[in-house]
Order: sequence, then structure tokens, then C-alpha cells
Amino acid sequence: MKPAGGRLLLRLLLATVLTGTRAHPVPRDTRLPSDAKECHLTQFESLLPQELKAIRKARDAIEEWLRKKDVKCSSRLFPRAWDLRQLQVQERPKALQAKLALTLEVLENMTDSAPGPIPHHLLHTLRYIQSQLQTCTQSQPTAEPGSPSRRLSQLLHRLQEAKEKETPGCLEVSVTSHLFHLLNGDLKCVARGDQCA
Repeated sequence: MKPAGGRLLLRLLLATVLTGTRAHPVPRDTRLPSDAKECHLTQFESLLPQELKAIRKARDAIEEWLRKKDVKCSSRLFPRAWDLRQLQVQERPKALQAKLALTLEVLENMTDSAPGPIPHHLLHTLRYIQSQLQTCTQSQPTAEPGSPSRRLSQLLHRLQEAKEKETPGCLEVSVTSHLFHLLNGDLKCVARGDQCA
């Protein structure tokens, strides 16, 4: 499958967020073949302006809803020090997978109470990215044996700890405020591989 097919699918999903309509099935000619196992993370190297606008619109709507709930949090789940560029290139996909898994889990739990259909559209996009990321990590040759770096271990531990100790409201605030960086920073960095420095 060519990267353009995946990029078209991502644009269609983000377009539903931008228009604020209910999600519709993806047109047949843009669906991924059931046997597609190729890795095409390069499609995420740069998002189009309308895609970025759609992400911001979804994030802003959720943040506004959370402000009305008046959630107070004392800690930051995603500090700036956890920029994926500080990890080894081969460790970045694992860190992104962990961040994306937590983001999806939190947003999926918000769908019944969050504003309008926006989170549903966002979930479609995030699930698509997650599937592409899984395909790429599974298609990579087995890494040399060795333990993860201290920085990666700390990040993974903090994310796991957050799920167990943070209140749902604080998780929602943290994930939502980090959403744009996840898609426009971390995802792009992983897609660029060695070129992200």
C-alpha cells in the first residue's frame, strides 16, 4: 500500500472532526486492505493546516468542557522534559505507543459525558494512528537485547502510575492539554526517525 492511501484516510477522519458531523464509514477505495502489513509512518511527518485546525478544534472543545467542571490538579502528567527527542530513536515508538494508549483510554471513558460527537471522531483518528504504529513496531526486526534507558523506564512507569493514582478529571485535563503535542510533536518525531533531533 502506498503512503498516500493512509494519508487520505487520516485526512478524511480529521475532516469529520473539522465539520463537526457524525462519523461516516470511510469510502471503500480509501480503506486499508485487510492484509496490509507495510509500515508507513512517514505519512505523519507533516499534518496539513486543516488537519491541525481540526485537532485544535477538538482539543479546545474538550478543554472548555473541562474548565466548566473546574478540575484542580497539582501535578503535570506530561512534563516538557519528556520530549521524545530525548529518547533513543528505537525507543520513541514504544514511548509514543504508551502515551497514545493512555490518551485513547481516557478519551474513550469521556465519550458519554464529553461535548457533542467530537471525541468520537478524534477516537477514530487516534485508533488509526495506533494501528499504523503497531504495524510498524511489529514489522521492525527484533531489537538487540538490553534494558530500556532510564528515561524511557521513568516515562513508562509514570504513565502506569498515573492510571492508578490520578483522578479521572486530572487524567482528562492532562491528556487533553497534551493532545496537540502528541499529534503534532511526538507523532511527527517518530515518523521522521533519525531526522528528528
